Amino acid sequence: MEKPDSDFKGGISRRSFVKGATMTASSLLLGSLPISASAYAAGSGMIKVALVGCGGRGTGAAFNALAAGSDVKLVAMADVFENRLEESYSRLSLRFGDTGQLDVPDDHKFTGFDGYKQATDLADVVLLVTPPGFCPRHYKYAVEMGKHVFMEKPVATDAPGVRSILESGKMARGKKLNVVVGLQRRYQNNYREILRRIHNREIGDIISGQVYWNQAELWVKERKPEYSELEYQMRNWYYFNWLCGDHILEQHVHQIDVANWFLGQYPDKAQGMGGREVRTGKEYGQIFDHHFVEFTYPSGAVIASQSRQIPGCWNRIAEKFQGTRGFLTIDGNHNAIIRDRNQNVRFEYDGGDDPNPYQQEIDELFDSIRRGHVIDNTDYGAKSTLAGVMGRMATYTGQMIDWDMALNSQDKLVPDHIDWDSEPPVLPDENGYYPVPVPGQTPIV
Repeated sequence: MEKPDSDFKGGISRRSFVKGATMTASSLLLGSLPISASAYAAGSGMIKVALVGCGGRGTGAAFNALAAGSDVKLVAMADVFENRLEESYSRLSLRFGDTGQLDVPDDHKFTGFDGYKQATDLADVVLLVTPPGFCPRHYKYAVEMGKHVFMEKPVATDAPGVRSILESGKMARGKKLNVVVGLQRRYQNNYREILRRIHNREIGDIISGQVYWNQAELWVKERKPEYSELEYQMRNWYYFNWLCGDHILEQHVHQIDVANWFLGQYPDKAQGMGGREVRTGKEYGQIFDHHFVEFTYPSGAVIASQSRQIPGCWNRIAEKFQGTRGFLTIDGNHNAIIRDRNQNVRFEYDGGDDPNPYQQEIDELFDSIRRGHVIDNTDYGAKSTLAGVMGRMATYTGQMIDWDMALNSQDKLVPDHIDWDSEPPVLPDENGYYPVPVPGQTPIV
């Protein structure tokens, strides 16, 4: 899967990690390329796509890809579960079955843990939409095979996975491959407009902020007698850290990434608290139901981060920032407002006609491929993922975590090899409960 940790024994410094990072645009455009440099030669006909991960989000990404143009064709699908693959194919057939864009015969449908390789081999572009624990190995293989990539956020669940993504990203740049990461706010017009206004200093220097992903609980899938322990965890992947990374990472990475993007920096330290106050049953695996993290940035700005999954509470999914000249509130529903220090409205965004950002990120990916250009989101996808891991380390341990501690962590959650005969890396006790982190007791690894 990932590059051996021996390459990192000396440790990586924050300075070397963030050096040269460009945070002022939603993507890095590397310019026009010779036709031979690209996995898909611009103007050469149909763009063949493989879907790896056929759950709800994966099916949505495939819809977006096929809607990106009549020259896009889905030619292969892979998932560990056959029923999920067939359900996805049926849903796609309802919309695209008569267009000629859905061309996935039975021998191009792959199941099991290694099916991603066979699907990837058949395509020009791979959509990686699996539980994030698998993303580093899938991305590495796609890049080795010279494929353009869309991969959902977060791109890993641990620091070794982040380091693998960064190494694969170097290879992708060398091969001039397009890589888009599903942090779709960077492709959303209200966020892009507000970033432009931040650069124009309409709120001055950002000195503080609050970012939220507070909602009720999500789905749980009942354990069935025929399930092995591994199948149960795979079907309930959201509640196991090796697969999901906890909701501070899997969901809240969006808001953490917005803070990083708007500040043009990554946090240099984090401290916080969290736990399982309400969602305490064994069906909720290992993860917390609430996190609060205070991220401090090199500029001195402090961002307060809230992520909670408890029913009956105040809900909010949005970002707020305070600057030396004004205040900003923004959210994923195409809203944004800037006020001055006296709370007078100076700008309000009207996004009634804005495109869907999930479609926009895919449209820009395929447009770049057609033109022979390159978009590369790997670095900010990996570094915002690491910021989420850093926040989780802070809430799980109760300690102050700095960037270098997170970056060089040896806490490897995902096994190098897994198949249906494997035991998962975490097991329940005799009463069916899984080990849960305890602040003040859980060590920093």
